[in-house]
Amino acid sequence: MNFSNFGQKFTNKSGILQLMDDLGQAMSGDSDMLMLGGGNPGHIPEVQRIFRERMQRILADNNSFEKMIGNYDPPQGDLAFTTALADLLRELFDWDIHPENIALTLGSQSSFFTLFKLFSGEYSDGKKKKILFPLVPEYIGYSDLGLTNNAFIAQRPSIEHIDDHTFKYHIDFDALEITDEIGAICVSRPTNPTGNVLTDKEIQHLMSLSKQHQIPLIIDNAYGLPFPNIIFSEVESVWNDNTILCMSLSKLGLPGTRTGIVIANPKVIEAITGSNAVFNLATSGLGPQLTLDLVKSGDIISLSKQLIKPYYQQKAEQAINHLSASLDGYDYHLHKAEGALFLWLWLRNLPINSNELYNRIKDRGVLVVSGHYFFPGLNGDWQHTRECIRITYSQEDDTVKRGLEIIAEEVKRAYDVV
Repeated sequence: MNFSNFGQKFTNKSGILQLMDDLGQAMSGDSDMLMLGGGNPGHIPEVQRIFRERMQRILADNNSFEKMIGNYDPPQGDLAFTTALADLLRELFDWDIHPENIALTLGSQSSFFTLFKLFSGEYSDGKKKKILFPLVPEYIGYSDLGLTNNAFIAQRPSIEHIDDHTFKYHIDFDALEITDEIGAICVSRPTNPTGNVLTDKEIQHLMSLSKQHQIPLIIDNAYGLPFPNIIFSEVESVWNDNTILCMSLSKLGLPGTRTGIVIANPKVIEAITGSNAVFNLATSGLGPQLTLDLVKSGDIISLSKQLIKPYYQQKAEQAINHLSASLDGYDYHLHKAEGALFLWLWLRNLPINSNELYNRIKDRGVLVVSGHYFFPGLNGDWQHTRECIRITYSQEDDTVKRGLEIIAEEVKRAYDVV
């Protein structure tokens, strides 16, 4: 079959395709793989009970279920949900947000596909623009969302060594260059894959730069405030008319509902809505209906703060303790765990590359993700990109512990053969 350039892009091997293929096989029930590689949220019993009770109320209410599955929502998304969310954000943060500032999508991946196409590629004046990642590593799923070659440009971070085995990435503003070819700046906070949380100072600096250059700042807030609040450091939530804030219901525990949320100025929302109409006709009503009462009441905030955040913070601490004890005496470094669902393990001077380590670990029945996939747009050779792996700690405690033991064994074997 002879595909177009567009078609060939989706038949080539990519990091996100490998990740989701691994995830699907591990979650199929026919595999004994220990899934420490994907971003699937944990199944938190108390949270799942709340969603089950909400579904039971929908089923019991006359015609609610039939309307949810039998009617198209508008391409901007369910109006009751976007109105309730705008009300909640105004109350929490005093942001000047109204329903016309919010659009829903079929998941965050869909949000970023549209946003990257809005602000990169060829413009009407013939100029070609790119998306700037001021700090990498960044989310693996971004890499293939630029449908043209060289859609991204990235900046290598500075590295702060907090102690012998803990470090943190920072934006190197001294080296950061924003030229006329930049159409938008994009960061995630907390960051997938590293758990990094950009400081308030870093975010304010980026907001100032984006305003100065008259380009939007896109913030991927899938793990952040006010929900699902998988963020372990004290930071300020920010938004203004030049900021595009992207959220999701996935990490609440609802990845199957495919509900992304874009908060932006009305012009951007109109473009997202138009894209939804063309590509999808409508957005999913399941996620908004399951969470509408939680948003209206504000209970989504207490759910996130009292159940979801402590669950993942405890799991992060346990995973760090397990891995640190197993790798004692080796040249390992863990990024400071400030949020999200992952440990980012840097193995300095690793004798093999991270992809080879991934394959060895996979052969032992554990799935992780090689770090080399997480540097979209970075030019030049940097050994660091081949010395890191991403490890998910969101699964059951016994699964995580057994997986970490095998990972440590393979890491030590890689070092010890030299």
